[in-house]
Amino acid sequence: MDITLDEALAVLDAAHEKAKALGTKMNIAVVDAGANLKAFVRMDGAFLGSIDIAIKKAKTARFFDMPTGELGKLAQPGEPLYHIEFSNGGLITFPGGLPLKNAEGVVIGAIGVSGSTVENDHEVATAGAAALK
Repeated sequence: MDITLDEALAVLDAAHEKAKALGTKMNIAVVDAGANLKAFVRMDGAFLGSIDIAIKKAKTARFFDMPTGELGKLAQPGEPLYHIEFSNGGLITFPGGLPLKNAEGVVIGAIGVSGSTVENDHEVATAGAAALK
């Protein structure tokens, strides 16, 4: 099972609308089930450095099928996944990346958002993910 282009665009649109409502400028990435970039938007004025972060958040969420913030808790000093962020060509282990699931609960991709606070990134990602429900 894989996210369709129409689904990916719906996720992007919902996340984009939430970012506008929050008054933030975001980079928003959607990857497919294989963690390949499916759709992307860079809002006018969004940080250039956040492009890579948004894509890596989406990939990280898909690689481990969990929110990036949850993976980050396991990656702290003394925790079982300490230094995992150095694997897989670089992971992002702070909030803003979420797995995307279909109606049956199967992971079909992931969203990654970067450009504001991690709280706003997570909120925008959550709005995008909700578009699939």
